[in-house]
Amino acid sequence: MLEKPRRILMDLAGPKPRTGKLKHRPCVMKISPKRNARGDVIFPAQVWLCHKGAHPPPSYISPDAVVYVKGLKFLSMLEIGDGLEFYDARGKQRMLKIAEEYPVFGGVGYMAECFSAAYVEKGTEMYIKGKKGKHDVGLVVDIPAAERFIRLRVGDLLTISRDSSKGKKKSMGAKAGAHWITCSSGYLFDSAKPGDPIAFDDGKILGTIQGTCMSEIIVSITRADQRGTKLGSEKSINIPESNIPFEGLTSKDLKDLDFVAAHAHMVGVSSVKNVRDVIVLRQEIEKRQLRKMGIVLKIETKDGFKNLPLLLLEVMKSPNPVGVMIARGDLAVECGWERLADVQEEILSICNAAHIPVIWAAQVLESLVKTGVPTRAEITDVASGRRASCIMLNRGKHILEAVSTLDNILHGNSTEVKAELKPLSLSSLS
Repeated sequence: MLEKPRRILMDLAGPKPRTGKLKHRPCVMKISPKRNARGDVIFPAQVWLCHKGAHPPPSYISPDAVVYVKGLKFLSMLEIGDGLEFYDARGKQRMLKIAEEYPVFGGVGYMAECFSAAYVEKGTEMYIKGKKGKHDVGLVVDIPAAERFIRLRVGDLLTISRDSSKGKKKSMGAKAGAHWITCSSGYLFDSAKPGDPIAFDDGKILGTIQGTCMSEIIVSITRADQRGTKLGSEKSINIPESNIPFEGLTSKDLKDLDFVAAHAHMVGVSSVKNVRDVIVLRQEIEKRQLRKMGIVLKIETKDGFKNLPLLLLEVMKSPNPVGVMIARGDLAVECGWERLADVQEEILSICNAAHIPVIWAAQVLESLVKTGVPTRAEITDVASGRRASCIMLNRGKHILEAVSTLDNILHGNSTEVKAELKPLSLSSLS
């Protein structure tokens, strides 16, 4: 333990349009070891094994699969080096080898290794190899449901439906073989127009709106990975050229604010666009007498960027600590990737002038976090973020290396540079 103070930030989701939830796949989990081009196993699959009531594995562990087993006595018999034999969903005999034991809240967990592909489902029986006794059988009682996704390629059609009960077969794009997903935000359907560009998942997928009606939007995909890009549940939807008239706080946000007040030190407010959004937030915080609650304004939209000076003047009327998060993924989609550097520098300069701390967010050292190897562009990006008060990292298998690298870069010898920027032409962002 580092024994350093920690501050918890929780976000209010706001009214931002997102993809709806996709139905989960059947609870059969495929466990696959990593193989080379010849098919030889070069690294076994890592499987987290624990009972249903135990906490998830420690954050620094990233298993390939999680299996919940019934029977504390059965788990207590396990030792490092033991083999767990079972027949998978296809009837093939497979084995898990216990590699590590970890204490977790509510019990103990084990990291096991699997050297052959296996399909595990609820009800699978596991036996400790070489041990016989009353509690030598472990029953798989739960498999975390695998989240579904749709894979989109350039030229595909996608139907966005307001009504999840309508179903794919009854949608406008059904005859054309369009993919189907839902979105519960009425603002999206009221504002979308044919010809408007549309972006999904922070710009990973781009498209053009082909047609609209009261309950559906038809999109033609114009940019995606050559092999297709996955689009899952709760992913962002942006229409940069449409003036979507949503307000900053929803009724759900106000309910969530009570939970945030009880469990966090700071509240992040998404999709802040105008002074009225800040006034409502201040009133709700004052109503709950949250004088020490930190307020973080997340700048995600064109309007939020344009109105930033007014937003800061309003939020600084509050006695609460104040900060700003540069949500660079959303801003890149809203303002254009080629303008992102100018926009983030402008936000930094305005906040520095107002003595407001800034959080440099989204996709920082992402390659290092996910693969363990950084890119040169990522290192330069962190260096650019030195002027911010805080840098946010996403989760991943190599988060510890990323934190160490970030710490070394931020505390390296560097001369302080003051940016002297010309006024940014906002008309070009309209």
